[in-house]
Amino acid sequence: MNNTIKKLKEKIYGGELITRDEAISLIDAPFEELCDTANEIREKFCSNTFDMCTIINGKSGRCSENCKYCAQSAHYCTSIEEYPLLDTDKILEQALYNYERGVPRYSIVCSGRKLSDSEVDKLCDSIREIKKVCPISICVSLGLLDEKNFRKLKDAGVQRVHNNLETSERFFPQICTTHTYADKIAAINAAKAAGLEICSGGIMGLGETMEDRIDMVLQARALGVRSIPVNMLNPIPHTPLENNKVLSTEEMARTTAIFRFIIPDGFIRLAGGRGLMPDKGEKLFCSGANAAITGDMLTTQGITIEKDMLTLDRLGYKVGLSNV
Repeated sequence: MNNTIKKLKEKIYGGELITRDEAISLIDAPFEELCDTANEIREKFCSNTFDMCTIINGKSGRCSENCKYCAQSAHYCTSIEEYPLLDTDKILEQALYNYERGVPRYSIVCSGRKLSDSEVDKLCDSIREIKKVCPISICVSLGLLDEKNFRKLKDAGVQRVHNNLETSERFFPQICTTHTYADKIAAINAAKAAGLEICSGGIMGLGETMEDRIDMVLQARALGVRSIPVNMLNPIPHTPLENNKVLSTEEMARTTAIFRFIIPDGFIRLAGGRGLMPDKGEKLFCSGANAAITGDMLTTQGITIEKDMLTLDRLGYKVGLSNV
């Protein structure tokens, strides 16, 4: 075994966390050895539990923020469907559909800098209706809310809040200027203060370096995050990043493997862009990833629940909720 990989594996098995310099040393480590060892670390710390979730686009488009990758930003003419916060019936219908197909987690994602107080109240009513008839675990992604509104959501039945860091603090101003990295961290801390779990990762392929990706996950680790979405940029026409090159499966697998070394007991969650990979992410499921968003993404097509279930069964995973 490569000496760097062996040394860091032993350190992790001894209960220690690797440092930034140690994570950077894995960038040039032998690829297959790195992926195989990441998978061993995943199995030791997380067994074969696979945390699967679905998302619903609860409010679409007209977002005031200028994130350069996003089809929902009002700053770019992407011609996506636009609509206000969905009514309870639609949100409930989708929750039941997913739960009946064996998906244990359901995330309601809304465009915009943040929901208004009245929108939060309306969504809380919808969540209460879901909890009356369906035991699915509920997550929300609602932007830069304050602790008061996060507490409302927790009281209504929300378990987890998603708020992606997206990239490193260094690179973030190259991607968005209408809010800051500090704004994101403040929202994450507000959700934590309200007693909610946190899901936070980012998008690979924005133009960042591997060091930026490592810094993002180290920040997530410092915030106590153990559910880390790994998105691969799907370049959207008419956004500023429309000409970015789609990353290779090998680069995504190396990224995922390094993330596993950084957060050995976390749930590394493949998210947007997985459908662009020829194997739909299977190599990454053998390189440290143990969670995924299934079904359609917000504005792009994903992989069906049925196809994902067959793949996970073949790989020996058992779909269930992570205990984070």
